[in-house]
Amino acid sequence: MTTADHAPAPLSRALLVWGTAIVAYIVAILHRTSLGVAGIDAVERFHATAAVLSLFVVVQLVVYAAAQIPVGVVLDRLGPRKLIATGAALMAVGQLGMALAESVPLAIVARVLIGAGDAMTFVSLLRLLPSWFSPRRVPLFTQLTGILGQLGQVASALPFVYLLHEGGWTTAFTTVAVVGAVAAVLVVALVRDRPAPPAPGEPHEAPHVVHAPRPDAALVDGVLPDLSLRAVLRTPGSWLGFWTHQLTAFSLTTFVLLWGYPFLVLGQGLTPQEAGALLTLNVIIAIVAGPLLGEFTARRPARRSRMILVIAVLMVVAWASVLVPATPRPMWQLVIFIVLLSLGGPASMMGFDFVRTSNPPGRLGAATGLANMGGFLGALVTTFAIGLVLDVVRPDGRYVLDDFRIALSVIAVPFAVGFVGLLVSRRAVWREMGRLPPARGA
Repeated sequence: MTTADHAPAPLSRALLVWGTAIVAYIVAILHRTSLGVAGIDAVERFHATAAVLSLFVVVQLVVYAAAQIPVGVVLDRLGPRKLIATGAALMAVGQLGMALAESVPLAIVARVLIGAGDAMTFVSLLRLLPSWFSPRRVPLFTQLTGILGQLGQVASALPFVYLLHEGGWTTAFTTVAVVGAVAAVLVVALVRDRPAPPAPGEPHEAPHVVHAPRPDAALVDGVLPDLSLRAVLRTPGSWLGFWTHQLTAFSLTTFVLLWGYPFLVLGQGLTPQEAGALLTLNVIIAIVAGPLLGEFTARRPARRSRMILVIAVLMVVAWASVLVPATPRPMWQLVIFIVLLSLGGPASMMGFDFVRTSNPPGRLGAATGLANMGGFLGALVTTFAIGLVLDVVRPDGRYVLDDFRIALSVIAVPFAVGFVGLLVSRRAVWREMGRLPPARGA
């Protein structure tokens, strides 16, 4: 007897639970990206060099990445609701710390709290999906999760920047902290880990589904699966998810979290408003591309990795188009750059589908955490390396385009590593496919 990881529930109830968790995720992205648009203000407030400024983001990313597997293991045991609420509360405290901090050490402590809370949010939200939606709908809702979460980036690029410039540092970050606290309360009130089992005799949509008391109690083909972390690490599909996320997400994350705004304003000569509009375009592209890639994933699972490789090549071409020329690019070319770079967001979400189709429900949290580490490990190394190079080539901090061209070129290394990792892990999945159903291909 096989149990599904989802239970029958009215779609309206499923959407309410998912929508509330999405609100928490949007606020988490706002917390995550707020320092990126406040980078120039942070230099003045903390009298920081480029290396110190990048350290704020790197510390946040180190905590985020390091927490992924531990959070995933705890998630499989405690459930998504507790972790999403705890994460929202931690980030609210962290943003309040940023509002009050006037020294680098205090700001770093605040970023640690934000990174820890952020680490609990996304993987927990993904863990909700198979509990509330049918397997056919999960790829689409995975993409929608990534898309809607990026509204937090829009909030940091527009209303947060307005608050920062009009009300000042303390007002802007305190406001975001209050929003985070409200998100935590909403999660506690409205989110549940899974639908309640129907009462005896009560009609429901899928009578064949057997309700397991815990997600890790589900049987797979009548056998209790190995739910250990070791099993996650031995599964090729887990690593294919890791390298997919690394290859497609790391440069976009680096660009959005810190170096994109200075590059566009100081390197390309755009106004803050123009730079904010381009950063917002990233979200629009995700809204368009995400559902298309989600439907492609559901219909053509055996071609997922091929699509990932195509998108990664397009991202490399996009970076070359703005880093090779020695003069600022016209706006139309920067728009194309952002469009191609932004494809990495929805493409990285495809990595979680490799995880979902390669692991039993009871270890999805740990496996999702492993995959989610990929892009953020690449981003933290890249972000810090860019800051170090900028300090070497322009110690006075008066950056020009050539400085960014040199510093941002370090992205070539993680791109190369990501391509190799993806190809190696894909071959491992192909070898395993000899004993797996075709739908679980790559």
